[in-house]
Amino acid sequence: MNSSFCIAVHALVYLNHMQKVLSSEELAQNVCTNPVLIRKVMSRLKKAGIVDTKGGNNGGYIFTADAETLTLERIAEAIDMQFVGSPWRSGDIDKECLISSGMGEIMQNICAQLDEHCRKSLRGITVADIDRKILKHEKEPKIDEKA
Repeated sequence: MNSSFCIAVHALVYLNHMQKVLSSEELAQNVCTNPVLIRKVMSRLKKAGIVDTKGGNNGGYIFTADAETLTLERIAEAIDMQFVGSPWRSGDIDKECLISSGMGEIMQNICAQLDEHCRKSLRGITVADIDRKILKHEKEPKIDEKA
């Protein structure tokens, strides 16, 4: 998991809770990160229709999605999150050795299946679930183990 996903979820839960326009500086202070990283992540969320922006001196971001239906899977899709993968590929497809020529594709397929499993598991967790857990001390949102 990379920091963009954590930043996105944290910022969205905070925006949902505050129910007002917040600047990237205000969000960065709560998330404990740099405003530049906030703006980078929020631009993707805006493109996905999850947040909107307001310009001017009191400008910033506002949560526009429905917290009860906005899943962590949709957030991951909005920021093009890959949970499992590797930029490196072992072996060499042009080698005569079947292991060396076949291992890279096999491992890529395994990573793709694991990534899809992660996404399916996040379908059952919403921004509202996280908000309730933090603010009302309700039960912890659980990842769907049957996904």
